[in-house]
Amino acid sequence: MPSFQDHLDSIRSEIAEVSPAEVHEKIESGEDFQLVDIRERNEWENGFVPGATLLGRSHLEARIGNIAFNADDEIVLYCAGGVRSVFAAHALEQMGYTNVHSMEGGFSKWAQNSHPVATRRSLTDSQMARYSRHLLMPEVGEEGQLKLLDAKVLLIGAGGLGSPTAMYLAAAGIGTIGIVDGDTVDMSNLQRQLLHREESVGTSKVESAKKTLQGINSDITINTYNYRIDSDNVLDLFAQYDIIVDGCDNFPTRYLVNDACYMLNKTNVHGSIFRFEGQVTVFQPNEGPCYRCLYPEPPPPGMAPSCAEAGVLGILPGIIGVAQAIETIKVILGIGQPLIGRLLTFDALSMSFRTLNIRRDHDCPLCGTHPTVTELIDYVQFCAVPEL
Repeated sequence: MPSFQDHLDSIRSEIAEVSPAEVHEKIESGEDFQLVDIRERNEWENGFVPGATLLGRSHLEARIGNIAFNADDEIVLYCAGGVRSVFAAHALEQMGYTNVHSMEGGFSKWAQNSHPVATRRSLTDSQMARYSRHLLMPEVGEEGQLKLLDAKVLLIGAGGLGSPTAMYLAAAGIGTIGIVDGDTVDMSNLQRQLLHREESVGTSKVESAKKTLQGINSDITINTYNYRIDSDNVLDLFAQYDIIVDGCDNFPTRYLVNDACYMLNKTNVHGSIFRFEGQVTVFQPNEGPCYRCLYPEPPPPGMAPSCAEAGVLGILPGIIGVAQAIETIKVILGIGQPLIGRLLTFDALSMSFRTLNIRRDHDCPLCGTHPTVTELIDYVQFCAVPEL
């Protein structure tokens, strides 16, 4: 009966092997190929070849299609010592892949030859379970989930828009969420502001929000700021975060958020609602328009009533707030096409979405060729009691 070594030698004779030096040269030259680490997670945590994708041997056949879309895509597999990768390469060839290689000597020989070794932290077992559906997606995976956990997102408002945005960002694993809101919970808020409960009426919105979010995900950090932003505090606050999500419902705050984000080069995920309609866009400094490109100055007092004056369908903020959460996730992960230079509008009565192209205005008073807004402005004359 043939020995294991005989079987290995037989399979190896049918498989193309490449040396660690050849793999290193492929990487250095920018050659297009898929480098796959088929070791187990505990082995990966001790070091891996830079640029490799971890697909443990037990998942290889099921998940290889997520990264190698065509049968003739070049694939290089490696394990610890070059044995498992030989059998794995043979298995892929039986699946129909025609350009599969095994790295001779595996990761051990790679490291012994003093080639670069990458290390990084990994998700805990608890995080692996919590975010398992993200990990199945090649656009996210463990690397993307770690980006989400490292991200810092500040929400302007813990109200109608802030509620669904905060809840879904918390569930998705945004590592640090800041919430700034100087209001207290009112009974009229409960029609749409799902962060709050009846027992929260009369208490601080940010503390009510924190309690809810911690119940969703105790693995993340929630920072609360029980005050209104103004020109004196906004820059210091925004500087601590990567992305600002604007869910406010008054013009002074919208202009302040827009101007501060532009001055600090921060992404502004903007949303607004009114009665049965809502809109979402992403203002990315120097890549697209800003809020002032659309509306250079606030409207005169009384020309644009707030939700407190005109009302809003309680379900509407859920759609717009979730859209803001999606855009935030896309920006963090660097995937898809964020709504930069595009305005997504929604009409609940007709149940219709429209996407409008919006351009940067070269005459914009903030981001235009000859800016006139060079410092923050508090438009106090337009202030009304916010109904976020």
